[in-house]
Amino acid sequence: MKIQYFEDTDTLYIALREADVVQTRDLDDDTVLDLDAQGRVCAITLEHAHERADLQQFLVQGLAA
Repeated sequence: MKIQYFEDTDTLYIALREADVVQTRDLDDDTVLDLDAQGRVCAITLEHAHERADLQQFLVQGLAA
């Protein structure tokens, strides 16, 4: 999993896993889902990230080895 923040556009990109994206769906005006060939979400893009998420804190719990 990879999380990137783009300060110049206030965009948060969360790649859940590497996969070929075959479809992109707008969940709402500021949320985009990337889907693989099986319809599984492989990435999420959040626009206006500062308004929608607490970017000052990042907590990781329960990572499997």
